[in-house]
Amino acid sequence: MARQEYLFTSESVSEGHPDKVCDRISDTVVDAFLGEMPEARVACETLATTNKVIIAGETRGPATLTNEYIAHLARMAIKDIGYEQDGFHWETCDVDVHLHAQSPHIAQGVDAAENKDEGAGDQGIMFGYACRETPALMPAPIFYAHKILQLLAEARKTGKEPTLGPDAKSQVTVRYENGVPVGITSVVLSTQHLDPNLSSDDIRSIVEPYIVTAVPGGWIGKDTVWHVNPTGAFVVGGPDGDCGLTGRKIIVDTYGGAAPHGGGAFSGKDPTKVDRSAAYAARYLAKNVVAANLADRCSIQLSYAIGVAEPLSVYVDLYGTGKVEEARLEKAIREVMTLTPRGIRGHLELNRPIYARTAAYGHFGRDPEEDGGFSWEKIDLVHALRDAVG
Repeated sequence: MARQEYLFTSESVSEGHPDKVCDRISDTVVDAFLGEMPEARVACETLATTNKVIIAGETRGPATLTNEYIAHLARMAIKDIGYEQDGFHWETCDVDVHLHAQSPHIAQGVDAAENKDEGAGDQGIMFGYACRETPALMPAPIFYAHKILQLLAEARKTGKEPTLGPDAKSQVTVRYENGVPVGITSVVLSTQHLDPNLSSDDIRSIVEPYIVTAVPGGWIGKDTVWHVNPTGAFVVGGPDGDCGLTGRKIIVDTYGGAAPHGGGAFSGKDPTKVDRSAAYAARYLAKNVVAANLADRCSIQLSYAIGVAEPLSVYVDLYGTGKVEEARLEKAIREVMTLTPRGIRGHLELNRPIYARTAAYGHFGRDPEEDGGFSWEKIDLVHALRDAVG
């Protein structure tokens, strides 16, 4: 039987965190290629350190996307994040681009041919998860850790809090009673600040109203422990303070540790890569299972082999909360959605430039957008799933 009384913690990092700067640049490259050619192939990694950005990887797409243009896009992404400091400035940092053609040996496994459908871009396992802890059907700790940083970023970018810098991290510990989240026992918030004379108490006075607004009423009380900029000054931030790399925040990107993770990062990959697209499909299916009242919690695992179209396995875990048998649901999932790479991309309309916006504050638990962004957050399979399980 699952534990009913416990504490659980998740963290988030802002768009100015060094790793997130790299995720944003890599996904900006993905968007650039898909915007020009929806069937483009991209596997792009970014490294960022003091006044240096290195972009490398494999692509297949239009020749109009030159290295000079890719470097320009990287600078515009850094500018939008907000970096104009001596050690990392969008206008003056060095940007080296080392993108080359996709391996033909990978391409032959992925591309469709006369006698085979398009195959998965790699082997691997992907997980999706949903639960009833928040309106977005996400685990509470990661959902509110993201929301805190989103509110602070909005205040910084609108000029309401001009002393805040782009780099920040949050961490929220949630208390569960009878298996339900009821309050926050501790909040950790570290944020870059541009005024070196500000103390930790000064920063707390700035950020506390946003934190209280981000979480449900009554969840923060007199017994909640606060750690705001616990090491003291945090003036040097971003890649100038710590080297960043694409794909190092996979738990932040997903469920905050509340659900399994297959290990594959998302950012920098076009949607033929099942690390990305199948993880989106698994979240989409799990969310629709919960929204259809077939379970209160749902985890779905998909697995693939490189060059093979159909998933090798579909596994469902309802954690004892299911209204139907898991085996029946595994069959139903295959009936309501084609889980080949091509089927996933078509169903969720993933061959669009919609990925730079996913690079910070989580790939899941967001609102679907009119242009197709976060399409995997729709709950439009509810009736089909109910019909499929009988």
